[in-house]
Amino acid sequence: MSEGKRAEREGTSYASAGVDIEAGDRAVELFKPLAKKATRPEVRGGLGGFAGLFALRGGYREPLLASSTDGVGTKLAIAQAMDKHDTVGLDLVAMVVDDLVVCGAEPLFLQDYIAVGRTVPERVAQIVSGIADGCVQAGCALLGGETAEHPGLMGPDHYDISATGVGVVEADDVLGPERVKPGDVIIAMASTGLHSNGYSLARKVLLEIDRGNLAGHVEEFGRTLGEELLEPTRIYAKDCLALAAETQVRTFCHVTGGGLAGNLERVVPNGLCAEMDRGTWTPAPVFGMIAQRGKIERAEMEKTFNMGVGMVAVVAPEDTDRALAILTARHLDCWTLGTVAKSKKGEPRTQLVGQHPRF
Repeated sequence: MSEGKRAEREGTSYASAGVDIEAGDRAVELFKPLAKKATRPEVRGGLGGFAGLFALRGGYREPLLASSTDGVGTKLAIAQAMDKHDTVGLDLVAMVVDDLVVCGAEPLFLQDYIAVGRTVPERVAQIVSGIADGCVQAGCALLGGETAEHPGLMGPDHYDISATGVGVVEADDVLGPERVKPGDVIIAMASTGLHSNGYSLARKVLLEIDRGNLAGHVEEFGRTLGEELLEPTRIYAKDCLALAAETQVRTFCHVTGGGLAGNLERVVPNGLCAEMDRGTWTPAPVFGMIAQRGKIERAEMEKTFNMGVGMVAVVAPEDTDRALAILTARHLDCWTLGTVAKSKKGEPRTQLVGQHPRF
């Protein structure tokens, strides 16, 4: 009997169309114990319901809920090429929760969405393990999520991930540009590399133009190119909350797409200028390699990549030393990046001056 006649006789099923419900069920069973560790006392119920429940406990005077949604972008192409999927979940959590803390919000819970071309339970479990680890680092609960199989729309070994997070902040504790004053000090917190932005350009330069091998050892990195490119994004949430609890933080700035100056501009009010000195830090070798091999101008690099600064705090000048001490005690590389001053007519709200040492 021909394959066509056999299929006609047996009938068409969801599985024959490319969606394996049983594989999805196996994936859920694999990641249930992983997700269980990423919880908080306010969580009600468990995984498997149609909605996650979270009890917003009393004690707040005027609580505001903050929310943020993000993904990981084309960094996933590196993970898929290397068949290593246990770190991109950390990137996902970082991109969401570190946006929440910019306004001073404590991340409460996160829900993920994983779209796959084909459900491979072990691969999905690896992704979720990273998400759960990230939630633990951020102090939030993994409240639930969705895994969807999209045959015909995505290749069998391709996937995309995104998440939405919710946090809470007292109305009179909201951080933002209205708190920033002349004389405030800008403190930089080091990134762990590219984080999760600029990978379309990084891949084009390092893998296409330079024909780099992800498995090849790179002397400047002390590890393989793939390991460097998959280095997880730093999660700053707890560091920022600790800093805000003990010093006069005016605002934070999460340095993502758009670079340092572009993102800091979002939290500096009109009439003021945040001036930052490139001479205060040296970007990691990966940034220099991309710039050199791709013949990329500095302005393009600075608006595409974080250049070594993953998060910024703007603090009251009298709290500068204390802020640096708190972050250092939390094993975070940090330094005074610049200051805020009144701007002149026509002057941008952010300026980068000077030159990077050895870059």
